[in-house]
Amino acid sequence: MLRSVLALLLLVIPAAAHATEAGWALLRDGGHVVLLRHAMVTGTTDPANFDIEKCATQVNLSVRGKQQARKIGALFDARAAPVERVLSSRYCRALDTARTAFREEPEPFAPLDLLKTDASGKAAQLETVMNEIRAYSGSDNVVMVTHLENIMALTGISPREGEAVIVEPQGDGLRVLGRVTF
Repeated sequence: MLRSVLALLLLVIPAAAHATEAGWALLRDGGHVVLLRHAMVTGTTDPANFDIEKCATQVNLSVRGKQQARKIGALFDARAAPVERVLSSRYCRALDTARTAFREEPEPFAPLDLLKTDASGKAAQLETVMNEIRAYSGSDNVVMVTHLENIMALTGISPREGEAVIVEPQGDGLRVLGRVTF
């Protein structure tokens, strides 16, 4: 049993590394939209007294998350085409990931916030993000810092905290071009 687990790990780890290298190759070329899940956080659910204007009432970046965000920024500087624009969910964990990684004030973009619970609100929110992605045609990269459920709804992929998913419009949805794990 242990040998089977070890063998599986030896197969998966190189595949993840290869996927990350392919993702960097795309980002070096520029002209891409990146959906970035915020870095590692201190908890799993925002408290009952949640207020989007007050970071003390939210789940925030952990010490490891702050380190991860710095690593994201350093690697983007070293391995990718310039980042033209950074949009972010208004949640503190997303804004702090963006500020730390890209050392600039991101554009708060409410459609990147956690998804609304009502079906019509959720659909409108996702369509607004899709319209923003469809509208991009620059030669540098655009980063959208958001949350797990948003990326899952847009791509069907469940990224880790701090993982980048590189996308392009395809028909009514998105095509995943690559991923980068930090």
